[in-house]
Amino acid sequence: MKRYTYAEAAAELRVEESWLRRHIRRLPHSKKGRVVTFSDADLERIDQIHHYEPSTGPLALASAPAGGSHPLVHLKPLPSRRGA
Repeated sequence: MKRYTYAEAAAELRVEESWLRRHIRRLPHSKKGRVVTFSDADLERIDQIHHYEPSTGPLALASAPAGGSHPLVHLKPLPSRRGA
C-alpha cells in the first residue's frame, strides 16, 4: 500500500501543503509517533469530504449514474500552466 507524505498528498490533492497541515485534525490520516502519512483511501475520503454537488443549475438536474460514481468522473484536469 502506498503511503504519501504531506508534500506528496498535497500534490495529489492539488492543495497547498499548509492547508493539509492546518486541517489535519479533521482529515483522515495515519500517525505513527510524529510521522503523518496518507493512504490512497485517505486521499479519496478527503476528496469526497470536500466535494461540492450543486443544488441548482443544469448539473443539479442530472441524475446520478447507476454505478454511483460522479457524472463527471471521466474528466481529467488540465496540466499546470505555471511552467509556461
